[in-house]
Amino acid sequence: MVYDSEIGISELPNQVYKHVTKQGSQFNLMVCGESGLGKSTFINTLFQTNLKPLVGQYPRTPNKNNLNKTTEIEIIRCLLEEKNFSLKVNVIDTPGFGDNVNNNKTWSTIVDFIDDQHDSFMRQEQQPFRNEKFDMRVHAVLYFIKPTAQGLKPLDIVTMKEISSRANLIPVIAKSDTLTKEELKIFKIRIRQVIEAQEISIFTPPLHIEETGSTTEKSGVNPAPQDSVAAAAIEHARQLIDAMPFAVVGSEEQYTVEGNLVYGRKYPWGIVEVENDEHCDFRKLRSLLLRTNLLDLILSTQESHYESFRRVRLGGVNNENTNLKSENGVENKNVSVPIPAPTRKLSHNPKFKEEELALKRYFTDQVKAEEQRFRQWEQNIVNERIRLNSDLEDVQNKVKKLEDQVRNLQLQNA
Repeated sequence: MVYDSEIGISELPNQVYKHVTKQGSQFNLMVCGESGLGKSTFINTLFQTNLKPLVGQYPRTPNKNNLNKTTEIEIIRCLLEEKNFSLKVNVIDTPGFGDNVNNNKTWSTIVDFIDDQHDSFMRQEQQPFRNEKFDMRVHAVLYFIKPTAQGLKPLDIVTMKEISSRANLIPVIAKSDTLTKEELKIFKIRIRQVIEAQEISIFTPPLHIEETGSTTEKSGVNPAPQDSVAAAAIEHARQLIDAMPFAVVGSEEQYTVEGNLVYGRKYPWGIVEVENDEHCDFRKLRSLLLRTNLLDLILSTQESHYESFRRVRLGGVNNENTNLKSENGVENKNVSVPIPAPTRKLSHNPKFKEEELALKRYFTDQVKAEEQRFRQWEQNIVNERIRLNSDLEDVQNKVKKLEDQVRNLQLQNA
């Protein structure tokens, strides 16, 4: 039903805008990839601030600590403000990923972390008081691919496949300035072929086609401006899809190019500009993450990945091996058996492992101290019982002697 005159419902978007502006939002971004691919530099370039300190190269001499490196989880929290709107950003880094000779199951720490955040949020929703919820669900995962001519490695394929079923996966070609334009084009084609062959689901911007013709014609508004905006948005989304996987270059150094300060990397033959579409896809990736599709990433995490996790966790599975009988004695094989909650797998992280071992040692020491106290109390009780028995025996002997004296006196008086 369309009203000829305004009754006020059209002001609801303005109210929602004021509410969202006042409340702010939160964005959880995970970066994953081998060491030395420029993840920290990219994060600092993306937010145009020194958000994550750079780590130097690993020493060439073998170190005992580097031989058995495991994937860790590091979280960097910051608050970004722009035009009276605040965005809480949590950058989740995974140092140590893929740095070993044997990288079997090295992706399990990342997958366990994503599952744990879904499980933690689901547990908070089940609590009676839900005014404040700690949300660390991963909204986007940037997987950095090493620029080589061979394409994706088996570790990359397995990790991307596991992540894509749990979060919004965005593949990124790191340090793309090390490849020529022709090599980069071939490399992108190979990655797309592998992603399609392995059925890896990556995040793609939705193509929203707004049917504004009928409504604008009835309202008397010229549909041309709205149609042009929708067409421009669709064209931008198609450009983002065509650019995947994004080839990026990160740099915190500024150089003067044609009188303007730009971020870039300087080489003897020239300067690679970070925000130049002719040189890399950094602007397109930044637009996807922060400008045009930030809400899509957040909503898809809530409506797709989290709901899938919640449905599997609470819905259960049909266990055909469980023969349950109903009230009339008939076997019912279509019974949904709840899936047990996953166990916390924090031992993959060395920091958590050290804390776990320290807590175990503290608990063991406390148990030994209590056992020692109990044994001392038991010994004291035994000693006290022996003393009381000895005193009782002495008293009984005295009573017996007194009874004998009384008996002798009675005989003498008789």
